[in-house]
Amino acid sequence: MAVVLGRLLGFAFLVCFGTGLYSHFLQEPLPWMRFPTQPAQLYQLTQGVHIVAGIACFPLILGKLYTVFPELFQTPPLKGFLHLLERASIALFVGASLVQITIGLLNTYQWYPWPFGFREVHFALSFVVIGSLAIHIGIKLPIISRYWTKRRAATALADDEHADALLAARADVDARIARLAAERAERAEAAHPEAGIDPDLARGGHPERTGATDITTRGLTGRLFRWIDDTPAAEPAVSRRGFLTAIGLSTASVVLLTAGQTFAALSPFNLFAPRASGTGPQGLPVNRTAAAAQVTESAVAPDWTLSVANGDRMLALTRAQLHALPQTQVELPIACVEGWSQTATWTGVRVKDLAASVGASPDAALTITSLEKEGGYRVTQMGAEYVGDDTTLVALELNGETLDLDHGYPARIIAPGRPGVLQTKWLSSLEVTS
Repeated sequence: MAVVLGRLLGFAFLVCFGTGLYSHFLQEPLPWMRFPTQPAQLYQLTQGVHIVAGIACFPLILGKLYTVFPELFQTPPLKGFLHLLERASIALFVGASLVQITIGLLNTYQWYPWPFGFREVHFALSFVVIGSLAIHIGIKLPIISRYWTKRRAATALADDEHADALLAARADVDARIARLAAERAERAEAAHPEAGIDPDLARGGHPERTGATDITTRGLTGRLFRWIDDTPAAEPAVSRRGFLTAIGLSTASVVLLTAGQTFAALSPFNLFAPRASGTGPQGLPVNRTAAAAQVTESAVAPDWTLSVANGDRMLALTRAQLHALPQTQVELPIACVEGWSQTATWTGVRVKDLAASVGASPDAALTITSLEKEGGYRVTQMGAEYVGDDTTLVALELNGETLDLDHGYPARIIAPGRPGVLQTKWLSSLEVTS
């Protein structure tokens, strides 16, 4: 059972690790990194799977701990260096995992009751979790291999049960023979007190002086083994099938009741996730409002312009001038790191056309600045692969209406396959970089 749950838990953590790395490097790419812009729903899928897999880890890790709980209190507690390494890896893995999935869950609600930066700690802990998991798997690999498949497990369990029965029977036989020897010694002493007591019998050893005793011992052993074979095994308090059903239903429930914030088909079942599709201004949820960004005045200022610069060449475009340029309409999702996403219709000017208007080369990247006063995403970078994509827009309208202030009025970025935190709202400038 521990191996069955361990397989599922290990797979869930690997999925979380892979999708988490993808999200991290989208936000903080290394200089050589390039990312696919299509399909446009790629990040919507990967981050949705990341959150769902992380939530599924809760019942899986609790079930795993339940199955191995008695083993955590072995006597003696340490049996050597490998045993120490095994127990240390378990302690580190369990502790780091519980912290990791708990702060990840709270992040989906944008609640941060701790003094450290979530993104940095979440990223660092992912390596602690995977590293301790790898050490634990390496140490326990012989046992994992032995019970990996149903057939192997059945053979191993049969061997274990047979060995346990043999050991128990041997101990019982030895105890009964010792009692018979003691009784024989007592009778011998009572009948002939002057002869003394046989030292072997006095110690409770195996009486091997007469053929009759050997026959008695062999007969007793045979009866004991026949009794073991005929005795039905005790039924466990919780059946294996019942336990697996409980874990399966728990996992399916937490997934079903939260995945609706990412996958539209499951939105009717979205009971626990903090973002529901179709809510918010213009039918689209909002994470960061204009008031929180302190742009309620600057975003509606009549002298607002979007600055587009490439070295000495610069354009300052009003909203009316942006509207006068060729408009493109696309359907793209907003997909946030918290796991929620929703597809909407956006209308605006292609970023590649704005970059070309100031003489940018086809492989140009951009530095994008918001009107926000402060924040980790006030200034963001956009790689050339996104700048050159035909569906990357400076959006002016959402679902056929002028952008709501909370959705980025007067203009915002919308690009395929990017985290929502990089879909900069309340644009101030676009600067061409190499």
